[in-house]
Amino acid sequence: MRVRVCHRDEVAPGTMRAFAIDGLSIPVLVANLGDRFVASSGICPHEDVDLADGDIEGSVVSCPGHGYHFDLITGRCTHDPTLCLRRFAVILDGDDLIIDIDLLSGPS
Repeated sequence: MRVRVCHRDEVAPGTMRAFAIDGLSIPVLVANLGDRFVASSGICPHEDVDLADGDIEGSVVSCPGHGYHFDLITGRCTHDPTLCLRRFAVILDGDDLIIDIDLLSGPS
């Protein structure tokens, strides 16, 4: 199922933002990497901390809880291979960002 998340201007280049989506129990983290948008689970799988409160550098988000780092493109934790963010397919429809909540994926 495809769901509109936001207007592309709501997430500036080099930033990220969490959005509540009907039908999902977790927030969706949308990051604007400058050349593309990515979307993932907005909660750290290590200790259930809100990733939107962390920092982003390039495509890597730092969890504010314990400093775990996740590559938002692959979903992989950079130092613990057992942890991974769920990722969502992102579709641009004009200026709207749409995610497909049925297309969850693990690391690639």
